[in-house]
Amino acid sequence: MFHKILVALDHSSQQPAVFQAALTLAKAMKAQLLLLHVLAPEEMEVLLPSLYPYSPTVSQGMIELYNQQREELQNRGLTLLKALEAEAEAAGVTTEFTQNLGSPGQVICALARSYKADAIVMGRRGYSGMGELVLGSVSNYVLHHAPCSVVVIQGQASPELAAPESRPDLEATSVPEAVAQ
Repeated sequence: MFHKILVALDHSSQQPAVFQAALTLAKAMKAQLLLLHVLAPEEMEVLLPSLYPYSPTVSQGMIELYNQQREELQNRGLTLLKALEAEAEAAGVTTEFTQNLGSPGQVICALARSYKADAIVMGRRGYSGMGELVLGSVSNYVLHHAPCSVVVIQGQASPELAAPESRPDLEATSVPEAVAQ
């Protein structure tokens, strides 16, 4: 059923569960894996502080610091990918990896098309409501634009962003009878 599985990975606490689910699926289906880490432009922009309106120029030192931090981010992603590739290969699963720059949802869907993936395995942090609206949702984008099946591993959002029904610190309110009818 699945022969090529794209695995979207990040540095969240959910990443081990996403990888293990993909590895288990690949072993069961005798499929190969393509591990993906996306460097989002937002991550890269955060590295170079905006000096406007304080200074119209950026010093050479700032550019060097930005380049050093960008390289560290790239190396961190590649280190993760290489370690997981070795683990999958040791488990008998043919695996390759790539690290791409771009909007995560768009990169995942475009790579799934070009790789001709049968499935995408990815995580979801569990945001809902305002948390999802403010932070966006890569998994939601992929679910609506992927060219193949998507397996989403559910995570837990921080309590401040969780849905009210999952927050014990919020009292349940009843719907007034007139509204309920």
